[in-house]
Amino acid sequence: MNVFTKRNALVGFLTLKALERRRRKRKGLKLVVLLVLGLVSLGVLAGLAAFVLRRQHGESRRLEGFAVGPEAEDEIVGEYVTATPEPIPAT
Repeated sequence: MNVFTKRNALVGFLTLKALERRRRKRKGLKLVVLLVLGLVSLGVLAGLAAFVLRRQHGESRRLEGFAVGPEAEDEIVGEYVTATPEPIPAT
């Protein structure tokens, strides 16, 4: 009995073509998944960078009221100085 017939060859050929087509689809799907993951990771990194920059900018804002240079010789360094409009009467 001969196992290699035209029918068996055709079935084998069609099976190999179907598997090859499935592999191509998987490669395309894998490429799409990798692209989406790359975009998501870039978004996360951009958000993290924005958070760090905003935090650094906020710290510099908080330090604006502190005396830092020689032009503020009459102020206490590191503390806010507020002028009172009227002296508080002693009771």
